[in-house]
Amino acid sequence: MTETLSVRALNRATLARQMLLAREAVPVAEAVGRLCGMQAQEPKPPFLGLWTRLEGFQASDLHSALHDRSLVRATMMRGTLHLMTGADYTAFRTTMQPMLDGALRVLGDRAKGLDLQKVVPAARALLEEGPLTFNEVRALLQEHFPDVNDRALGYAVRLCVPLVMVPTQDRWGFPRTSQFTLADTWLGTGPAADAAIDELMLQYLAAYGPASAVDAQTWSGLASGGEALERLRPGLRVFADDKGRELFDLPDAPRPREDAAAPARFLPEFDSLVLAHGDRRRVIADEHRPMLTTKNLRVRAVFLWDGFARGIWETEYKRKVATLRMRPFEALPQAALDELTAEGEALLRFLEPDAKEAVVTVEA
Repeated sequence: MTETLSVRALNRATLARQMLLAREAVPVAEAVGRLCGMQAQEPKPPFLGLWTRLEGFQASDLHSALHDRSLVRATMMRGTLHLMTGADYTAFRTTMQPMLDGALRVLGDRAKGLDLQKVVPAARALLEEGPLTFNEVRALLQEHFPDVNDRALGYAVRLCVPLVMVPTQDRWGFPRTSQFTLADTWLGTGPAADAAIDELMLQYLAAYGPASAVDAQTWSGLASGGEALERLRPGLRVFADDKGRELFDLPDAPRPREDAAAPARFLPEFDSLVLAHGDRRRVIADEHRPMLTTKNLRVRAVFLWDGFARGIWETEYKRKVATLRMRPFEALPQAALDELTAEGEALLRFLEPDAKEAVVTVEA
């Protein structure tokens, strides 16, 4: 008989893999590999996401990994920017291409005259001469293809040419307008010739399991995720959730007791944990999920207490005072507020080391 896992059991299993039951003392690149990448739509969130997961994390640790090229920031899952290990980017970039090709459909009429067989090699030739911002890429390509929409040209290059962003000494690793370069130039090797969807699904389960086929497809954007899990079925554990849906997992992956202690934690904007499943009740209740995303599709920062998202948060730095404002979804017990305040103050000291005062507030 198939074992059923409660929402709390799924929560604790996922938090264990996400290094959110206890901070772990592992190198930054190893941590990002274990997480199977971190969404990095903006450069700052991965710094906060690693701080909340790793013991003794310093911003310089991530800077070093970016500059020694063990980590890269590049377009991957769901066509969004992710922080990945160089090895995982090389291994899985080709796997992502069918999904990235499909994303071109959003261009609609703007794709008129767009010929990838001509645009891709032209873009590669430009980038072989050195890193470029996308404003520069679009302008230069427009000279070659004057009748094609410049935004369509840029979008096609972003999706169809394997590129990585060039890190700088900016505080969060990248300037507002970053340069891109060819992945094979930066890493010394190009993406793997063949897709590796089965290997990617195993890494996904290690980081986010137990999970359903829909969960895996939601995280990756790949329609072939379910087929891969079927192929892998003989070597996996199979569970059911409280609604009877099938969940796959690695046999030896951690699945703590559902009453395992889960400390207060602050997740940054765009954290992959809140985006990695179709059914997100293991992290955030359905009634609170609409609060997760803004009208312009920003994914808000959330705080966890007893393992679940209990509200959103934001910070402000003014006149040497660092303030973290929590907006709970519903009233929290004093014990939760005390634990969250202590964790929030520690986060502010990381974010604003020059602040004379760190203040955590709770707003309705």
